[in-house]
Amino acid sequence: MISLNDFLIVGAALFCIGLYMLITKRNAIQLLIGIELMLNAGILNLVAFGKFDRINNGGQIFALFAIVLAAATTAVALAIILTVYKKYKTIDPGRINSLKD
Repeated sequence: MISLNDFLIVGAALFCIGLYMLITKRNAIQLLIGIELMLNAGILNLVAFGKFDRINNGGQIFALFAIVLAAATTAVALAIILTVYKKYKTIDPGRINSLKD
């Protein structure tokens, strides 16, 4: 049987990978993937804690809301990235220095 420690170790590894991507990458889409990995690590922890709470199922309910919010955030972020690419022809956040107009 998989213990709570195993879930937490995988969640911490996912969070660290997402944080590494967020710190080192210069591409807006890769930054978005790093944020999604960090969100998925949090969702995994919620589900893991919810597995051991059989009465209230609070972890699964919070995880469901987090998944819906992550999907909505990704859709909005991709729309912003596409709009910025149309205007500046790049998705490197370091090159975009003016968002006027």
